Amino acid sequence: MSARLVRWLLLVAVGAVVIIVPGAQVDPALRFYHQRLHWHPCGIENLDKAAGECADVLVPLDYLRPYDRTLTVAISRVKATDPDQRQGVLLANPGGPGASGLDTVDLLGDVLSPRVRARFDLIGMDPRGVGESGRTPRCGWPVGEMIHSAGVDPQGFARETAPAADMAAGCVADDPTKVRQLTTRNTARDMDVIRVALGEPKISYYGVSYGTYLGAVFTQMFPERSDRMVFDSAIDPDRYWEGLVQDWGPADERAIEDWSNWVADQDDTYHFGATPAEVRAAVTDLIAAAARQPIVIDDFPIDDHWLPFLLHNMLTDSRRNQALAEVVREIADAAGGPPVAARAARLRIVLQSLRSEENSVLAQIACGDVGAPTDPAWYASNIEAARAAQPVFGALANNIQPCAYWPRPVESATTVRNSVSALIVQATGDARTPYAHGARLHQHMSESRMVTLQDVRIHMTFRPDLSACVNTAINSYFGDGALPVTDLTCYADQVAQ
Repeated sequence: MSARLVRWLLLVAVGAVVIIVPGAQVDPALRFYHQRLHWHPCGIENLDKAAGECADVLVPLDYLRPYDRTLTVAISRVKATDPDQRQGVLLANPGGPGASGLDTVDLLGDVLSPRVRARFDLIGMDPRGVGESGRTPRCGWPVGEMIHSAGVDPQGFARETAPAADMAAGCVADDPTKVRQLTTRNTARDMDVIRVALGEPKISYYGVSYGTYLGAVFTQMFPERSDRMVFDSAIDPDRYWEGLVQDWGPADERAIEDWSNWVADQDDTYHFGATPAEVRAAVTDLIAAAARQPIVIDDFPIDDHWLPFLLHNMLTDSRRNQALAEVVREIADAAGGPPVAARAARLRIVLQSLRSEENSVLAQIACGDVGAPTDPAWYASNIEAARAAQPVFGALANNIQPCAYWPRPVESATTVRNSVSALIVQATGDARTPYAHGARLHQHMSESRMVTLQDVRIHMTFRPDLSACVNTAINSYFGDGALPVTDLTCYADQVAQ
């Protein structure tokens, strides 16, 4: 009998009970399903104030080699407020990939209803390779992000390939075995180990952005362990990762058109033009000027590769229209001049991150999940084809990334097609996970329901000050376990600008 078959015979988990087949040799994987967690204070302000506690869960680095290397996954717990009503656990993930998820109070504390809090322990988690869960050393990137534009001409793209290859090599060189196992499928397996360690038959779940992809993968791998699943600002698993990035192009162009409409009405303040077309022209002219001479703010050279990234970064919420207009005005005022210090707090934070931080864990997860095209000519062709319809963001959405030079994934990507119950919530103006992604995930999950937040440009809908309709739909599902009878359309209570 093969070792792999023995593992399948052994790991038949029912709740927290593991059935051992008589006569089978006890497999090392069993130790992961018989853990006693040691809870301790988290040292995180929000969690400590909420009487939260943290623990480490032991998991195998490679689930096909459970006798080999291990990782510890850090989790947090804030217990249900009414033990008599308690129904289970609600695990959450804030996105990324690569975002820390321990602080569930920060993510959900101001939106979950008292009824839901009474019924569920809130479980946070730093996914493998993130934060307190075996974070890998820095990759030595020269700049903090792998996502940026290829610039305004083919020569700009020609300068992108070597840095992308170097960024990949820097991440993989130190411990390629570990890096290749930092996948979403393995994180889903970790979630199931966490479920057993907590003594729960099922997991309820809230995921936003990348967290929806993780949750969808979990439902495909562990449908019988999936309870009340909410996917906010969802990714279509068929488009993850490279396809999602490509879809940013048209979504960001729609978003900047929406922003230009707002800015045109404020021409007396920002002086970019009195019509949306004039504002768009001012932006493209500014990118061209940055290509000729980088605009140095806080010692960071903002050129035609990085200005589109700054715009992309701030177009996710129409309530930040004013903040983005102030940032663009500040950059425009500095164009052609000597280096200056940033005035706008948002610009200062982003530039500081680009200079001194490193979001390489995004690459370690995304590039390890799905293999990207490896031919630079494929990217160059797509960039040139997109320029006419996507003058600002086509060269960003189609640019080459370190994923093109990453080792091939250790297993195939997950195709999500199932009948697990889920509530999918999506804003029609979402520029980061476009509306069509949520609609397609709704099709892929035949028993799901979809809540549409209509006519709002925002990423992440479950917020305390956005839509009572959305919040009621989510809290009702978590509280009662019953999906809406039909799909719903919600509207914002108000959209402050």
